[in-house]
Amino acid sequence: MYRTFFRLIFQHMDPEKAHHLAFGWIRRAARTPVLRTFVAAALAPRYQELRTEALGRRMHGPFGLAAGFDKNATAIDGMAMLGFDHVEIGTVTAQPQPGNPKKRLFRLVPDRALINRMGFNNDGSAAVADRLAARTPVFRTTLGVNIGKTKVVPEEEAIGDYVTSTERLAAHADYLVVNVSSPNTPGLRNLQAVDHLRPLLTAVREAADRTVTDRRVPLLVKIAPDLADADIDAVADLALELGLDGIIATNTTIARDPALKSDPALVNEVGGLSGAPVGDRSLEVLRRLYARVGDRITLVGVGGITTAEDAWQRILAGATLIQGYSAFIYEGPFWCRALHKGLAARLRNSPYATLADAVGAEHKQVTA
Repeated sequence: MYRTFFRLIFQHMDPEKAHHLAFGWIRRAARTPVLRTFVAAALAPRYQELRTEALGRRMHGPFGLAAGFDKNATAIDGMAMLGFDHVEIGTVTAQPQPGNPKKRLFRLVPDRALINRMGFNNDGSAAVADRLAARTPVFRTTLGVNIGKTKVVPEEEAIGDYVTSTERLAAHADYLVVNVSSPNTPGLRNLQAVDHLRPLLTAVREAADRTVTDRRVPLLVKIAPDLADADIDAVADLALELGLDGIIATNTTIARDPALKSDPALVNEVGGLSGAPVGDRSLEVLRRLYARVGDRITLVGVGGITTAEDAWQRILAGATLIQGYSAFIYEGPFWCRALHKGLAARLRNSPYATLADAVGAEHKQVTA
């Protein structure tokens, strides 16, 4: 039903306008008591076998909403209502910014993909912090807060910019993510180099600890799929050295596979490509990370996840948590329900007693 609606209506709308329209429907449904209960019952059934412990939290399952969909923390309950087991808001910057000029979001329908060059459009960390402080949760969910660099801030002042957002937002976060991998903020990806990343992550860790004294806020870093293998290894080693809680693999890619089926004019738009075409590389990066860090930190698999099988392969490759975004545009509101059902079936038909047993299992089979 949704696919017909998408084909007849959404596909012919400007992608950003369609996003805001759907986003408004989700928020309104979550604010309506009887309706939100009915929607959650229909779209978010719980499977006991999928219960997950990660980052110091107990979650209904491993599947969450990736950053980018709810940039300003305005629909957390709405996304939980649809079945996401955790919700990552942002990317949030220290200063409010409008993002890049429109048009900046493009659908590659034949490839089940998106290209975006949004440019971290958001209300700024002060406004988002106020919104989170005033929030009364309706649905229990784990909240991640993804922070990035304000565009006008020079690279040499990036650490202070991230620290400002950390000081404002850490108290409201179940976990915090340092985003250094978006291709849409000039110079941002330079911060993935270990020499830049070490002082940045150290400063954010210290700021979170200084700001939140009654608990430890887990800290993760999100990396790009375009990193060379040696750089992936270096980030993994740095994460262990600094005692990071996790790595999110991966963000969007600037690469363009010649096999993409969409109109070349769309394929060649500047920005980060997400969705199905990034899946293979994201899975490769995840496998490489797990081979390097094992179970010592939490890995979050994101990029190209559409089906329950995609999610299952990420878990076997080493992801404790998984995330999606782009496929939601194409699959619609029943996506979480279908993915959870399929994931539970795969676990029941596997040799693993629990989902935790399945994490990284393909590596253990190789070394057994």
